[in-house]
Amino acid sequence: MSYLESITTAFIAFPFIAFLFTIPFILYNYHKYGSIHFLRVFIIYTFILYLITTYFLVILPLPTFEEALKNTGPYINYIPFKFISDFIHETPFIWSDPSTYMKTIIDPSFYVVLFNIVMFIPFGMYLRYYFKCSFKKTLLYSCLLSLFFELTQLTGLYFIYPNPYRLCDIDDLIQNTLGGVIGFLIMGWLDNYLPTRDKIDEESRKMGENVSGFRRITVFFLDLFLYLLFTIILSIFIQDTTVWLITFSFYYLLFPFINKNATIGMKFLNVKMKYKHLDFLFNLFRYLFIYLYYYLLPIGIILGVSIIKDYFNLENYTFILYALAFLFIILFYLVNAIILLRKRKIFYDKIFGFQFVSTIKNYDL
Repeated sequence: MSYLESITTAFIAFPFIAFLFTIPFILYNYHKYGSIHFLRVFIIYTFILYLITTYFLVILPLPTFEEALKNTGPYINYIPFKFISDFIHETPFIWSDPSTYMKTIIDPSFYVVLFNIVMFIPFGMYLRYYFKCSFKKTLLYSCLLSLFFELTQLTGLYFIYPNPYRLCDIDDLIQNTLGGVIGFLIMGWLDNYLPTRDKIDEESRKMGENVSGFRRITVFFLDLFLYLLFTIILSIFIQDTTVWLITFSFYYLLFPFINKNATIGMKFLNVKMKYKHLDFLFNLFRYLFIYLYYYLLPIGIILGVSIIKDYFNLENYTFILYALAFLFIILFYLVNAIILLRKRKIFYDKIFGFQFVSTIKNYDL
């Protein structure tokens, strides 16, 4: 497998790995900044893509079990800077003969060393620019990442294979670490032309002073997840059908009442509820309306289709009727989500005199 094939594999795997990272990423950013900055998204996700690509370049191509079994060593090179003697003795390089330059470049003793250095240059750049690492930390983290890769090779991909299928080389450790340091130095020059991390954080906090529609949707699903989790845990101890009502009363009504109009999810994401009149009472009415609107209304549509089908004897059109009903429900949720994303408010907010207020300006980073 060529380098290009390894990179292609990384790009294919990236969406799946990024998806697993997305929810924690969203929650963390709303918790810390109250917003999701486009540049931060670009930096973090390109960093993830870079790490995935680098990892695949290190482990691929994978051998068969039989091929790994036949590899009897050596498994480790303990001699530092052996790559220098290899370059001198194995490449056709002659300083006074320009005709040997191209042959030298395509010789493994040269391009493998160059590749090991270049592969870690972006790592050093990310560490200095976004993670604000010092020279010493960049040196340490570059060395540790390279050590992780070398141990991955030495253990035969964490003992999946009976023997290592690639050489664990101290020279790789040196070259990778050098690449990280070079990346650190390059970013020292590029820093002058890029927005600083502090600037990104400042803009993020400024954006976080308003509650976006996507932040509202995130709050809704985080609260729903925590509510269902508490309900499941409580149902272990209370074998009663009213357990959902107990947890609802505690989570959505009592806790906000004693915690300045914020549920646990809202508290974590730095938002709180604000009503024009009678917070506790209007909060109860609003949640009952949301329950009817987003849960019972769609169920009512399905039941209505079932009743119409039976009443008018439309058994032959069952599939079409239910397909239309589900399509309508999907559009119903989609339209409401778009309204929230674009306007941050929806009609029932006006009915109950409700709005979300950001508390991020009082949050100490």
